Amino acid sequence: MAPTRRVAAIQWHIKELAIEENHSTACEYIRNAASQGAELAVLPEYHLSGWVPTDPRWAEQAGQSAKYLSSYQSLAKELNICVVPGTIIEKHEGPNGSTLFYNTAYFISNDGSILGRYRKKNIWHPERPHLTSSGLESHAAIDTPIGRVGMLICWDLAFPEAFRELIADGAEIVIIPTFWTPNDASPEALKQNPNSEALFLSSTLTARCYENTCGIIFVNAAGPSADFLGMSQVTLPLVGPVAKMGNEEGLLVADMDLGLLDIAEKNYKVREDIRKEGWHYVYRHTSSE
Repeated sequence: MAPTRRVAAIQWHIKELAIEENHSTACEYIRNAASQGAELAVLPEYHLSGWVPTDPRWAEQAGQSAKYLSSYQSLAKELNICVVPGTIIEKHEGPNGSTLFYNTAYFISNDGSILGRYRKKNIWHPERPHLTSSGLESHAAIDTPIGRVGMLICWDLAFPEAFRELIADGAEIVIIPTFWTPNDASPEALKQNPNSEALFLSSTLTARCYENTCGIIFVNAAGPSADFLGMSQVTLPLVGPVAKMGNEEGLLVADMDLGLLDIAEKNYKVREDIRKEGWHYVYRHTSSE
């Protein structure tokens, strides 16, 4: 029998540049998740400092990222819980003295070890002046205590290719930390449908589960409805969201019945087709070299 995994999605109104306060809030929620038996806790994208890249303090705080990652490792070990601490902005020296910023998600095991790392590949248009893409690095799945997992970040959701590469590598669950707002739609788009971004998320998340016979843990930031969508959820094929939040702050604990993945795969045979020798699609990055 396929296992049921208890997981936690954590969304709150992230305070800009309040790195210590946001970290403290995150740790409190993780402790709460562990007390409810969650095996995994997932935080939103940009959870430490928010998205304010034009403020010099944002870059300064990015240089402190290693300290907070280490703190989450210690907490995971203490509480015996896996943690994906949303995304952490990492500051690196680039060529010719330049500075590069990567938007990075980590999977921390319940023993405190780092099992995998993913740098955001598909950079949202307003982010591109500030962040560096992972480019031709592969989307790779990792073995974890809750199963084989892939990680994507926010706008990666829009690209089926990202999912397919993870599924081809055996991912069963895809984790997506996000900072997705209603105002990511243009004024022209909002005029056609003020709820267009919520529709984007609700339809795409369910579709990705069906077309990849996978489960998704999607975790967004929360706050006033004019500026935040929330909608953190745990979604599975055949049934759609098994637990879902609005735009309120809080902790969502849900049980993922991974047996649904087996039923969906037996029905749709997506993974079976992908594994066929000579399959007519390729789900790997290729280098120009």
